[in-house]
Amino acid sequence: MANVADFSLEAERHAAGRRAVAGIDEAGRGPLAGPVVAAAVILNPAAIPDGLADSKTLSAKRRETLFAAILATADVAFAAVSARVIDEINIRQATLRAMARAAAGLSDRPDFVLVDGRDLPPVTCPGEAVIGGDGTSVSIAAASIVAKVVRDRMMDEAARAFPGYGFHSNAGYGTAAHRAAIEARGPCPIHRMSFSPLKQLEHVLRK
Repeated sequence: MANVADFSLEAERHAAGRRAVAGIDEAGRGPLAGPVVAAAVILNPAAIPDGLADSKTLSAKRRETLFAAILATADVAFAAVSARVIDEINIRQATLRAMARAAAGLSDRPDFVLVDGRDLPPVTCPGEAVIGGDGTSVSIAAASIVAKVVRDRMMDEAARAFPGYGFHSNAGYGTAAHRAAIEARGPCPIHRMSFSPLKQLEHVLRK
């Protein structure tokens, strides 16, 4: 059963005078293919969907249900950074760029951000990096759900554009079947060539 996050971190910031507290999280930092997607969410304290939790602990059906509830009740924005840019600037910088763009896309400008992980993106307001935040803060949990659902939908589209890699089931992660497909077919345009084993494969192909 998922550990359900709560509104404590947000309430503390509201009590300190912060009006719009956004949660930020990403999906797709580790895969071998596809974009990294970040989402930013400002929840309505009077209409928080029940059951918000780290997206990784939820079924796909539950994520979709919560995704719809979040969009109906909260201020939401998301942003994606492509595999090509990930290769150019590295995954950490690409993740922070996506997070910053998501925060900038909110209708209401946040005056504080709660970010899952160790790093704060370059935003225009103060913030706090919260390790394990997607299991602690409902705002971060909501952002994790939005980012995951959006990225999964993008990878479903990629599965149709680039058949044979199993993107509809592996979402670009380095499963055994996905790695076997890369070895058999070579990489496609959305593979991250700076990631192993693709980096090693690119070296072989250039010989």
